[in-house]
Amino acid sequence: MQKPNHSVIEDVFALVSAGLFVAFGVFLFQSQDLMVGGAAGLALLGTYAVDIDFGVLFFLINIPFYALAWTQISKRFTINTFISVTTVSVLTEQIPAFVDISHVNPFFAAVFGGILIGVGMLMMFRHSSSLGGIGIMAFFLQQRFNIQAGFFQLSVDSVILLCALQFIEWHLVLISILAALCLNMVISLNHRPERYAPVSKSKNNSKSVSSADANNTTLTGEQSEHLDNGLHPQNS
Repeated sequence: MQKPNHSVIEDVFALVSAGLFVAFGVFLFQSQDLMVGGAAGLALLGTYAVDIDFGVLFFLINIPFYALAWTQISKRFTINTFISVTTVSVLTEQIPAFVDISHVNPFFAAVFGGILIGVGMLMMFRHSSSLGGIGIMAFFLQQRFNIQAGFFQLSVDSVILLCALQFIEWHLVLISILAALCLNMVISLNHRPERYAPVSKSKNNSKSVSSADANNTTLTGEQSEHLDNGLHPQNS
């Protein structure tokens, strides 16, 4: 697929918008004490097992994932991910100052919050970014091995939520699984690079192309190898 060319302004606007989607989804989760997945869920579980602050655990868990993004995906992807994580962190703290929810059904919070976070993550993926942690691994596996990011994250999140049964009430875990399902279905159904590949020309049209034009559009062996083997986050 031809990679999109996003300007800096487009990237900034998209990442801030995505951060707002994610932050409001997290806000809905927090209002009902629902569990989250990904690296944040791992860190939250860790706080129940060891006497270490959530922020420290979250930082330590993300180190290998940032290293993976820097070396295997791209430096731009890693930097944008830092921006996304920071944006979500700031907005999550500021939303309660602007929104006061007196009552919300926990099932609505799970479904709508999961969809909001999924849409936000999808926007981040389209602009060479992610929420870090498991999201980076999911992005890498889809780009390199064609393993759907949504289904990978759903599997990991389900394991995290099942482990949460030891620490929170079981009905909240079940509702949290519903939230994870909605979140990852948004990603798995929309983050599908093969669906957006340009339509190949028909045989009749291809025969009408002159040999000179064909030679001009032919890639060298080195260029073809670069496109086939290269891993660029904007290919999503």
